[in-house]
Amino acid sequence: MLDLYRRAVGRFPLGNVSYMFAYGSGVKQQVGYESISQRPDSKSVIDLVFCVRDTVGFHAENIHRHSSHYSALRYLGANFVTQYQELLGAQVYFNTLVPLHDLGVTIKYGVVHEEHLIEDLLHWRHLYLAGRLQKPVTALVNLDDNPRLKSAMERNLQSACQVALLLLPEKFTSYELFTAIAGLSYKGDFRMIFGENKQKVHNIVQPQLSEFFALYLPAMRHLSQYLAVNMHGVEPGSLKPAIVFEQDKSRDATRFHLRHLPKELCGRLQRNAACRGDYTDVVEYLVAAPQPSKIVQVSVNDIVWRSSITQSLKNIATAGLIKSLVYSYRKALKTFAV
Repeated sequence: MLDLYRRAVGRFPLGNVSYMFAYGSGVKQQVGYESISQRPDSKSVIDLVFCVRDTVGFHAENIHRHSSHYSALRYLGANFVTQYQELLGAQVYFNTLVPLHDLGVTIKYGVVHEEHLIEDLLHWRHLYLAGRLQKPVTALVNLDDNPRLKSAMERNLQSACQVALLLLPEKFTSYELFTAIAGLSYKGDFRMIFGENKQKVHNIVQPQLSEFFALYLPAMRHLSQYLAVNMHGVEPGSLKPAIVFEQDKSRDATRFHLRHLPKELCGRLQRNAACRGDYTDVVEYLVAAPQPSKIVQVSVNDIVWRSSITQSLKNIATAGLIKSLVYSYRKALKTFAV
C-alpha cells in the first residue's frame, strides 16, 4: 500500500513539499470497510495532504500539470487559489474525487502551508488538520529533518492526551482514552449531524487500538507523573482483558493540564467559563468547579463547529457543483450506515 501512495503522490510537484500524509478509511482500517491489505476498499477514497513551503508555487505548477483536478477557480490563477486557501476556512485547499485511472483509485488531496499547519498543531486555531493528525495516519515524508514541524506534531498529541484526561474519570480503558481523543475533532463537527456515520469514532478506534497506543506512547510517558497504566487489567464490570489507566484527578493535576492547553482552547475556556478575569483566574475557577469536563468539551466543540462549517462551505467552490453534490451524497449515505 505504501508503494501505491508513493506512486499516487509522485505525479505532483513535490519540490517545496515538506510533509505528506495519507489518512481516512481508504488508508487506515475502519469498521464497516473491507480489510486494507494490498488495495484499498473500492468504496473508499484515499485522502492525502501536502504541507508546502510555497503555496503559490505549488498551485501554479499543479494547475499546469493537473488542471482537471481544480474547479473553475483555476481560471483565476494560482495567486487567487492561494488567497482562497489561506484567507478562508481552516486554511486548507482541497481537490476532491480525483480519479487516478492508472492506479485504479480515487483520491482527495489537501494543500496547506507549513506555517499554518504548525499553528494549528500548536494552538488549535482550527483543530482541523491538527484533529486529523491526532489519529493514526500514514506519513509519506520522514520528519527527522524538520525538527520544528516534528515538535509541533508531538505537542499536538500531548495536548490531545491532556484534554482527554480532563474529560475522563479517574479510571478508564485504552479504548475509552482513544475514543475520547478521536472524538475531539468530531463531536463539534456539524457533519456528524448529517454527513457522517454516527459510529464514526468507534469505527476508527476499535480496529486501530494498537496504532493509537503506539502513537500516544511518548505523550503518555511525558505525563507519567499523572498517569499510570496496567497492561494486564480487566474491563470494569467484566473479566475481559483490557489495558486500564488510572489518572491523578487531584486539583494540582487538573491545574497542570489546564495550564498547558493550546492557545485557542484557552481563549474558548475563558469565554465559556462563568468567571471574570484572565486565564489564570479561569484555571482556578475550573479546578474548583464540580464538573470542569463539561466546559472543556463545549470549548473544544466551539472550535470544531466553526472550522467544520467554514471549511465545508469553502470546499463547495474548490470542488465545483457536480463533485460537491456527489461527495455530499456519499457522505449522506454514511449518516444512515449501521
